[in-house]
This record gives sequence, C-alpha cells and structure tokens, in this order.
Amino acid sequence: MSTETGIDEGRSAFREHRWTDASRSYADADRRGGLPAADLERLATAEILTGDTTTGLDTLTRAHEEYLIVGDITGAMRCAVWLGMHLLNLGETARSSGWFARGKALVDELDEPGPVAGLLLFPVALGKLYGGDAAGALQLFTEAGSFARTFQDRDLMALALLGTGQATLMLGHTDDGLGKFDEVMVAVTAGELSPVPSGIIYCAVIGNCHLVFDLERALQWTVALDRWCLARPDMVAFSGQCQSHRAELFRLHGAWAEARKAAAVAQGLAARGDPQALYGGFYQQGEVERLAGKLDTAEECYRQAARSGWEPQPGLALLLLARKQARQAQSMIRRAAGIADAATRCHLLPALVDIELAAGDPKAARQAADELGIIAREQPKAMLQALAGQADGAVRIAEGDAAGASQSLRQAWRIWQKLGVPYEAARCRALIGRTCRDLGDEPSALMDFEAAHAEFLDLGAAPAAAWAASLMRADAGEAAGAAGPLTPRETEVLRLVASGRGNRAIAAELYLSEKTVARHISNIFLKLGLSSRAAATSYAYEHGLAG
Repeated sequence: MSTETGIDEGRSAFREHRWTDASRSYADADRRGGLPAADLERLATAEILTGDTTTGLDTLTRAHEEYLIVGDITGAMRCAVWLGMHLLNLGETARSSGWFARGKALVDELDEPGPVAGLLLFPVALGKLYGGDAAGALQLFTEAGSFARTFQDRDLMALALLGTGQATLMLGHTDDGLGKFDEVMVAVTAGELSPVPSGIIYCAVIGNCHLVFDLERALQWTVALDRWCLARPDMVAFSGQCQSHRAELFRLHGAWAEARKAAAVAQGLAARGDPQALYGGFYQQGEVERLAGKLDTAEECYRQAARSGWEPQPGLALLLLARKQARQAQSMIRRAAGIADAATRCHLLPALVDIELAAGDPKAARQAADELGIIAREQPKAMLQALAGQADGAVRIAEGDAAGASQSLRQAWRIWQKLGVPYEAARCRALIGRTCRDLGDEPSALMDFEAAHAEFLDLGAAPAAAWAASLMRADAGEAAGAAGPLTPRETEVLRLVASGRGNRAIAAELYLSEKTVARHISNIFLKLGLSSRAAATSYAYEHGLAG
C-alpha cells in the first residue's frame, strides 16, 4: 500500500467513524512516508477514541510540531489546547498547564485570535465552575460563545453552551440550565460536531441530569448516547461512561442483574482507556451489592471507586449503617455533607435523614428533611419530590405524627411507582404500613408489609426483605410470627439445617432432590436476610424453630 493510498483510506475510515481502521491505515502510511499535520491530528483522535490515549497524545504532540513547521499557527494552537484538555481530564495538571501556556503564547503570533482563543478560556472557566464561582464561570463560557459565533465554530459553540448550562444550573436556575442542555443536544444528535466534543457533551449532560434528579431526561439522553456508542463499536472513550449511566438507570429501575453487567463493562472500558468511567462503574456495582446484602463485595467496589478521587458517598456511609455501625455512619455522612457543594449535598440528604434516625437523632433528621423539602419546592423534579416526601414521612413517624407521615409517604409512593423505581417504592410501602399500625389499622399494615416484602424478594434485596419480614412478625404474634415469611416447607428445611444435617441428608428425609433443597435454603437466606448456615441455625433457635 502506498503512502497516498493509506492516507486516503485513513481519511475515509475517519469520516465513517471506523476508528480502528483509521488508526491502522494512517499508522501504516505514517511508517511509509509520514503524514501531514491534519492527518496526524485525525490519527491522534482515532487513537484516543479507541483507548490508546498515551499514543494518541504523542501523535497529537507531533501534529502540533508539524503545524509549527508549516507555519499553521492556528492548527498548532488547537493541538496545544486539546493536549491540555486531555491531560486535564487525566488529572495531569502540570503537563496540562504547560500546554495551555503554550497555546496562550501562540495567540500573540496571530493577527486575530480565532476560535481556539475561545477554547483557551475553558480551563479557567472550569476551574471557577468546580471551585464554586459559578458566576465567574458563566461569564467566561459566555465570552467563549461570543468567539464561537464570530468565527462560526460549531464545536466551540456547543462546548460554550454546555458550560453556560452547567454554570446556570449551579446558580440555581435549574430549568434554564436544562433548557441549554436540550439545545446543545440538538447539535450533538444531528451529527454536527466532532467526535470528542460530542462525547464530552453527551456524558456531561447526562451526569448533570442525574445531579438535579431529572431521571426522565437522563433516561432519554442515555438512550441517545447508547445509540451513538453502538454506531461506533470500536470506540472506548465515552463508551465506559455510557455504561456507567446505564448501570445507574438499571439499578434504579430494579434490573439489578443488568446493572451489574453494565457496571462490569464500564469497569473494563475504564481500564482500556475511559478513565472517567472508573467511579461510576464501581460505585454503581457497589450500590447493587449493598442493597443485595453482599456487604464485603460492596465495600471493595467502593474502595475501587475511590481510586477515581471521588468519595463513594452516600453508599459507604449506608454500608456502615447496614453493618449496625450507626455512630460511625453518622460521623461519616455528617462530614461528607458538611464539606459538599450544594448539588452534592442534596444527593446526600436522603441518606443523612436515614442515618440520623438510625443513630437516634430525630432533630437532626428533621433539619435534613426540611432542607430537602425546600430544595424540592424550588426544583420541582419528580424524583426529588419523592425523596423529600419519603424523608419527611420517615421523620414524622419518629416524631409520632403517623397521620402526617402517611400523607407524605403515599404521595412519595405514587411518584416512585410512576417513575418505575421499585426499591424505593417498596421502602415507602413498608413505612406506610408502619403508619397504619401506629394508627391502629393492623390488617392494612400487614398488607403493606407483605407487598413490600414481596417486592424486596423479587429484587433480591435481602436486608430490606428481612426488615419487612421483621415488621410482619411483629404483627403476627409470637406463635404465628416465629416462622415469619417462610412457607411450611421452608420452615421444615430450616429446622433440619439447624439440626446440623447437610443438603443430601435433608433431601433424603424430605424426599426431595438436592437441587430443590438448595433452592429452599437460598430462599430462606434471602427472605430472612441471612448469609450462612450458622446464621440460619441461630435464627432457628432464637425463634423456636429448632428441635
């Protein structure tokens, strides 16, 4: 293959989003006779998109140098700025600053700055945005947008609009910020932008939708991102982040097996070249494992997520609570909420309420629930309203206001049902049962507990199922409540487990297959929130089922 043929094939593959083919053809042409600066820049993009970030940055450096040799200062500036952006994304702040400084120095060599000068505003604007100066960030993003309009640069225009949306959101103007996201997504979904800006915008928009609890928008744009990634099957960059978002949505909607699979894919893609997927991939798996009662696995997932530099909260604090370490959980969540920015703190408030209640401080729980309620009134998103209503109801139960709690919880339950979030809906249902009991309506309480228990079992939420079972036992009385939610056959299997018999011996005594016995034991563990035969034996003796 001649150099010219390789370049032509590389350009064709790049246009068609076949990044691996583009990298291969360009690299072959480069070995044979070298590449022009523009094709080196395309090769670098293809390498970065397929996860070979180190090589891609080296190639982009070469493109920068080639642009300087041929006297294309604008091209050299563009490469310098994007080198700075990629390195900033990787956390290499020193190298990133060096490339931004070089880009700024090149501006002075131009008669007019051009659109790249607008891109140079981004690192400063992002620093202000994440440093708490949203107003300052908004001013710089707006200035970048002016550069974009002057020079009709679509990529810069879209990135500036994304930045103004983020800053507007942080200033508390949620609907305006989301409106800007919708506007920028028109350009992305229409295919008007380059691949790297498109991926940045997709992932940032979805992340911000989750940040403000706009579950419906997050779902719509995640579906769009998924389609975009599927059309580029060899793309690694941004694909891992897509899988992280999918894992979160699967988890919320009760598809926990699918959530685990998506999280595993995200973890793999993070290792292959999409480092921004590291946190989400492991944190979302950790959340599923915690809710399923696999606490050691959840803890390891949170540890892996923390390698990203982000705290795995509120999951880690709730893990301590699940281990009956309420005081430690309280200290941890208070510290995390105390240092968090406003948006992150809002995400911690529901857990803060639960932990304060468990630690025996209903006054602190009331303060957190009221704060969440104010935010929900200012930002009337369905998921936020459900969280606020659920928190208010839980606190009202502790305060002895069963009637008020019932009203808040029923409103929250209806929203969770509409959103299709079964775990939280089941938690609401169990809390509603407690209000019925407090108001003297035992039959209704039992129906609510049974409905919640069945939902938890379907999800595989062992700790929550055990909690609901304990509420049912409290209602049913000592004799009927000893077996709790177990069937007569499961009760008999538990009795034999407690006697020390193995599965084969139990199968022989009850005329069952070993496979059936294993299934019964699995159901017993799940229903009672147990994890071992020793724990099952202890349970049987504590509840008069052994002998």
